[in-house]
Amino acid sequence: MQTVTVSPKYQVVIPRRVRESLDIKPGQKVQVIVFEKRIELLPVKAISTLRGFLKGIDTSVPREDDRL
Repeated sequence: MQTVTVSPKYQVVIPRRVRESLDIKPGQKVQVIVFEKRIELLPVKAISTLRGFLKGIDTSVPREDDRL
């Protein structure tokens, strides 16, 4: 576990090991979520990188008769 220090301007630096493992680039946006008294940073991925991630998913699910 790594620790960071909050600057007088309330800024923190994401450690290199974390940036590299999550492939975070300069200028990339992250979501900030407060959850059970902790802060979570979630990298926002470009919608174009998500293209095709459901390829091969089984869409044959039982449906009700009134549904198409």
